[in-house]
Amino acid sequence: MAIAAGKGNWANAAARSKARKSKLLEETRLRQLLKSGPDTIAASIGELDYRKEIDIYSARLSGADLVEAALAHNLEREVSEVMGYCQGNLRSIVAVFALRFSYSNAKAVLRAVNGGISAENLANSVLPDENDLNVDWIEIARQSETLEDAAAAMRGTHWGSAISDMDSDARLHEYEDNLDRHYYREAITELRASGLGHRLLLGYLRKEIDHRNIVNLLRSLRQGLSAEQRLDAMLEGGSALKGSLLKSAAEADSQDALIEVLRRSNMETAELEENLEKVDEHGGFDPVVSYLAEERRSDMKRMSHLNPLSAFPIIYYLESKVLEVQNLRLLVRGKAVGLPDDIIEAHMTF
Repeated sequence: MAIAAGKGNWANAAARSKARKSKLLEETRLRQLLKSGPDTIAASIGELDYRKEIDIYSARLSGADLVEAALAHNLEREVSEVMGYCQGNLRSIVAVFALRFSYSNAKAVLRAVNGGISAENLANSVLPDENDLNVDWIEIARQSETLEDAAAAMRGTHWGSAISDMDSDARLHEYEDNLDRHYYREAITELRASGLGHRLLLGYLRKEIDHRNIVNLLRSLRQGLSAEQRLDAMLEGGSALKGSLLKSAAEADSQDALIEVLRRSNMETAELEENLEKVDEHGGFDPVVSYLAEERRSDMKRMSHLNPLSAFPIIYYLESKVLEVQNLRLLVRGKAVGLPDDIIEAHMTF
């Protein structure tokens, strides 16, 4: 068991996070909501912890737009409140993990600018402007006509330094790759150099990097990208794919060759190979993405239970909250566009 080190309200914060997690929607309730329409879903989640945000947006939005804006605002509030009740070294550790949400917002702005989505539409969905934390993001989107403009507007922030020197002709995926690369490098450096010493969280981040690299390589192979392009897209810092193995993985010219490289690492590949067979049958990479995500969630859950006086109960709650928001967003958007229940359910995570 990892013992809490340094100053911090470890026991209190863990207890509060566990209490919040107990209020999240269970699988049975989500399946019940699957049988409802967008307006009914909005009314149902309003009875839960989303009432405050539903009331904020109900005057100008309805249906799927109302739910999505409320979900995004609620998640931002929840992260802020969790950070607010963490103290000392614990707060510093959780902050390393929580910083990814700011990087996610940066990506949302870049995608909006790249896709020609107006600041108003952005404010009605993933970055609702009734949330004071989103005002600066919306203003960046409003003033930016190109990715280069948006990157310049973000200069001086954690994430801005990752994209401020991009080539003028750089594409969206290159901006996103740089943001991911910068986040993981900064997070690992902070945990290792600041004396926080959370070995288990370092291990989790390294595994997450491995998983991202595997998915990126599979997609790059399907897209026919060159070995040089594949290597440029790799994230460094993984535990299984590192050094010469990472280079060999990027140079693998087929799915089978990539699996051979993974077998030489410390990664268990049997279940991954089973899910790759499903990819071959159905065409999409959803089986692999879902399998890897579930493996990380299982690790997080196990570490949370085995290390009750650590940052993991807090981080596990944040991960669970994100999953609930993703499920509800998928549910209401799928209903709004008329997707069959079985298709929506197949993409939800229980």
